[in-house]
Amino acid sequence: MAEALAARAQPLAPAPDAARGFTLIELLVAITILAVVAVLGWRGLDSIIRSRVALSADMEQTRGMQLAFAQLQSDCDHFVRSSDLGNRKTVVADAQRLILVRRVFADDQPTRLQVVAFRLKDGVLSRRESVATRDLSVLDTLWQAALADTDTAQMVVLQSGVAAMEILQWQSDGPGWRVVDTGSSEADPMTAGSSATTPAGAGLISLSGAIASLTSSTTSTTGATPLLSAAAAFANPVGLKVSLQLRGLESGVVKVFLLGAV
Repeated sequence: MAEALAARAQPLAPAPDAARGFTLIELLVAITILAVVAVLGWRGLDSIIRSRVALSADMEQTRGMQLAFAQLQSDCDHFVRSSDLGNRKTVVADAQRLILVRRVFADDQPTRLQVVAFRLKDGVLSRRESVATRDLSVLDTLWQAALADTDTAQMVVLQSGVAAMEILQWQSDGPGWRVVDTGSSEADPMTAGSSATTPAGAGLISLSGAIASLTSSTTSTTGATPLLSAAAAFANPVGLKVSLQLRGLESGVVKVFLLGAV
């Protein structure tokens, strides 16, 4: 009993204080740390977004270039040579366009001919194709419309952001690649027997001095020997080298096409 009285006589332990909160300085330090972490995270996220945008743009350009070259490959594979159409011109090229005649194959249909035009305008490379036909007179009309840029076929955009296009041609009668003439032609008959003359620098695939010499022969009024055919002046190349220079890139994308491979 004495022990119980002694235990009661001991002073009670003081009650614990109420829960202690953060001081103002501690809150300011925590907010500062959170702000620094947020800024670092935002900069990292912004860098990732910028990289993704640049990568998407590069992938889009690559896809467009692959589409353009794949279409060029198909058209060049089915190219029709001048000798197959009575020495008609079947290809014209300069720095702004490439026009050629190709074969079209379809199920349960005879082989037909089509005029295809690639054009570079305001940085956009586009393609147009005419209706397919077996009538050479209709083909002549379609060819003239393509040359005059009056064809009404639907335009398909292949690639945007193109700064320049260069087309070189390879002839079987001479060494090396030859630069395509960059002029324009007002009188550009498709048929070899036309009486219209082709001025020098007419935007045709260059044959060095052959065009100039043959043109002077056609305009001469003396008793000179007539030309055997205009195919000598407008002979078809056996290959084309196409270079596309995209804006913002130092070097262009180059690909070589064999004409009439199919």
